[in-house]
Amino acid sequence: MPRIRDLGVTIGTLPPGRTNSLCDVAGVGVGHTTLVRDEPPPPLGRGIARTGVSVICVAADAYERPVPFGGAVLNGAGECTGLLTAAEWGLLETPVLLTSTMQLGRVYDAACELMTHTNPSVGEDVVIPVVGECDDSFLSFAGRMQVTKDDVRAAWDLAHDRASTTALCEEGSVGAGTGMSCLGFKAGIGTASRTTSAGYTVGVLLLANFGDRDRLTIDGHPVGRLLHPDPYSAPPPAGSCIGVVITDAPLDAASCSRMARRVGLGLARTGSYASHGSGEIFVCAATGLRPEVRSAALSGASLAGGSLDELFAAVVEASEESVLNALSASPTMHGHAGHAREGLPLDDIAAIVASRST
Repeated sequence: MPRIRDLGVTIGTLPPGRTNSLCDVAGVGVGHTTLVRDEPPPPLGRGIARTGVSVICVAADAYERPVPFGGAVLNGAGECTGLLTAAEWGLLETPVLLTSTMQLGRVYDAACELMTHTNPSVGEDVVIPVVGECDDSFLSFAGRMQVTKDDVRAAWDLAHDRASTTALCEEGSVGAGTGMSCLGFKAGIGTASRTTSAGYTVGVLLLANFGDRDRLTIDGHPVGRLLHPDPYSAPPPAGSCIGVVITDAPLDAASCSRMARRVGLGLARTGSYASHGSGEIFVCAATGLRPEVRSAALSGASLAGGSLDELFAAVVEASEESVLNALSASPTMHGHAGHAREGLPLDDIAAIVASRST
């Protein structure tokens, strides 16, 4: 699928990683299960499904050696389980899972079950998976549970299999992003990465489902105001964005929370103002500073203060580009109740950006 750089748009000044994705951080894997079904409405079927689940394996041994972890909420009209525990302990011990609003409980249950299968000590102790959601009910019928445990298991297994590779993360209308829209166009999953002068990698993956068409901004250009009107009826005002940041830099939980907060600056550069009904929830995990065993303290010193500045810039740039990649990779989709979202008109975007850059 196309990405925003294929249109001649380069965001920021820091260089991207090898694949310009979250998977540039060593040990990270991403798996999606995409559900596109056209069944009759209940009681004859489950209705039209444009939904799914995405799993991010931050570290295969995160339960045995938890990863420093922090979060930030820009606007709280949404849900991400596990954030209270993260705020208290500052550690992540499960993958990060993403899905649609009404499927969150099923995905959480499946994640607990999968943790007990893969970690024998879970069950003697408890675990609280991190599961974030956005609302895809404009395109996907939310009156039936569309995601099954097998769907979660498939994405889970794929994410863990990929954690030992350098595979590019799929983008657009895949996994949890299948039914999402952003800034008046079809969107979904987007990802990007940056490398710093100190050799650290920062990866971002977004579940992008926010914003108004006339506010779409690409590399500072007011593209949304220059494009043709929306050919379809727009969804009601709302939306959300779950942002996942992972870095190999040595950070503690406090620095992770500061990193997570910077995702909002990247969203703002694309046209977000975090509307009343939108849930902007961001998390960050750092694999460069981990305990040797589950109950031990972190081994080493965290980067802090001004030494975080280039990492902050990396989060902002990668977040901005992730939104644009989510849009670029998502073609027009028709869904529930005759609703549709237009794919970003890539040729028009390229022409506008080129004309305004000369």
